[in-house]
Amino acid sequence: MPVQTSSRVPALTNIATRLRIDSVRATSEAASGHPSTCCSAAEIVSALFFSEMRYDAKDPQHPDNDRFVLSKGHAAPLLYAAWAEAGFLHRDELLNLRRIDSDLEGHPTPRLPFVDVATGSLGQGLCAGVGIALNARRIGSEYRTYVLLGDGESAEGSVWEAADVAAFDRIESLCAITDVNALGQSGPTQWQHDTEALALRWRAFGWHTIVVDGHDIPAILAALDEARRTKGRPTMILARTLKGKGISFMEDKAGWHGKAVKKGEELARALAELEGQFVAEDEPATPRPPSKVTRPAAVEARIGALAYSLGDAVATREAYGTGLAKLGAGDTRIVALDADVKNSTFSEKFEQQHPDRFYQNFIAEQVMIGAAMGLASRGAIPFPSTFAAFLTRAYDFIRMAAVSNLDIKMAGSHVGVSIGEDGPSQMALEDLAMMRAQPNMTVLYPCDAVSTERLLERAAYHRGPVYMRTSRPKTPVIYGANEAFEIGGSKVLRQSAGDVATVIGGGVTVFEALKAHDELKKSGISIRVIDLYSVQPIDGATLSRCARETKGRLITVEDHYAAGGLGDAVAAAVAREGFTVQRLAVLEIPRSGGPDELLDRYGISARHIVNAVRG
Repeated sequence: MPVQTSSRVPALTNIATRLRIDSVRATSEAASGHPSTCCSAAEIVSALFFSEMRYDAKDPQHPDNDRFVLSKGHAAPLLYAAWAEAGFLHRDELLNLRRIDSDLEGHPTPRLPFVDVATGSLGQGLCAGVGIALNARRIGSEYRTYVLLGDGESAEGSVWEAADVAAFDRIESLCAITDVNALGQSGPTQWQHDTEALALRWRAFGWHTIVVDGHDIPAILAALDEARRTKGRPTMILARTLKGKGISFMEDKAGWHGKAVKKGEELARALAELEGQFVAEDEPATPRPPSKVTRPAAVEARIGALAYSLGDAVATREAYGTGLAKLGAGDTRIVALDADVKNSTFSEKFEQQHPDRFYQNFIAEQVMIGAAMGLASRGAIPFPSTFAAFLTRAYDFIRMAAVSNLDIKMAGSHVGVSIGEDGPSQMALEDLAMMRAQPNMTVLYPCDAVSTERLLERAAYHRGPVYMRTSRPKTPVIYGANEAFEIGGSKVLRQSAGDVATVIGGGVTVFEALKAHDELKKSGISIRVIDLYSVQPIDGATLSRCARETKGRLITVEDHYAAGGLGDAVAAAVAREGFTVQRLAVLEIPRSGGPDELLDRYGISARHIVNAVRG
């Protein structure tokens, strides 16, 4: 293997030493952190940042910069030290690590312009790297994506979901490096220093795999060069390292994970050892600039005129697919991701029109959401969709997408008991609670085709993560084609001066509420009906006004468990004015049956609404 620029090796060696010193100093000042895992990867990061990667150190977000994802996010001080070495941060700033007024947090977040996705929940970085690398294809850029993993996190299943998808998609611009330091948090890692055991696994997944000494800079440079020349598949470099490298009392010793060097004699000893490792330099090592390409400015798309007529029966999941394909026609930033259910979520409509921006992840929801995070971090507007019940598998990724405040637009179909005979394993009955738990998550729940497409258009360009809940059954179109929908709004569908209660529904239960309205009207009882299509943010002003005008009686009806859903959202919105909410929701684990049977059996049909109003 050819070795790159051997005259730069002494400079890279000294950079690795400075990275160690800065990491130890920062964590000692913070009295917390992970200096040992920073020390093990110092040569890897030195070689990457100051020889291999092409990037503008003054503009970390340049679209053609090579990208770096620190999947082992607890090594954050090493990342910060690298950017200080590159000149983006002042070295003195590193001593603010973990302070409440500093963006140099304990694990990296996109508050820092050189961080694409928040990491630290292990097993996520490679999934994000898949999406970041796919984005290079989307925009026609030569940038490469590098992901640094720990050997401990390689036990996470999401790592292997990413490995499978990256190999299937032949993402040759993706290079991952595993820091095989053999020590985890509580003891040795699964395979310790058996790099061949790890290599067998990566090769089996179809990756070009290289094993190196992770402290041998010429070997690292040669491996990175080999990775760059490898075509048709991604590369994994397995770097055998020692945790705590360079500090005798820490090196390759258990018990140092998450433990800072104590100020005083212990710190002085560690720094003295590290400072004695500098060598004479032949040639300085500095970041290399990227190739820069001028691209046209992005343009927001509009769905335009809708072809639906009042009374048409259309499932909101189908309208989602129709609207998404229209958006994709007008904005190349729009991409779609699937987990082998495109013919049920109707994202196949997008694939049929824009196959180059449709990414199939098969039955692997974690990498689907993780790749969407990576795509969003580089300017794409990703729409990952699957059965809402299966998004629970990827919830840690959804949580980290919220931490990153990424523009990821998720859609979950087949929600609630209304899906019918498939039974409880397929019924999402906790997804509203799950999504509402993230304070910056927008949660939308349209009831018909018109509201679905109009809200989809709003969601695409709304800042931050969005979740849209879509239903399996066909529902009648109740809105005219020109009806406007705003995030944070609602629609009052029925009202009169004599209303005795306000019934609030979402999705399929809107139609149960309308049926109940018509049934009660026969006996001279009037109720108000609200379509609460925006669950978060919520239209608290309209809800409170309706409560005042209907004798304080608010009844929610939802195809969801009672905890955390529509009822709780409404209750929180009106509690300040002293109103309470009567909740109709699914109160037990359901079973298979017909949709109408299930709505009635579990207490959320028109009959139960009528009884609640009369009661």
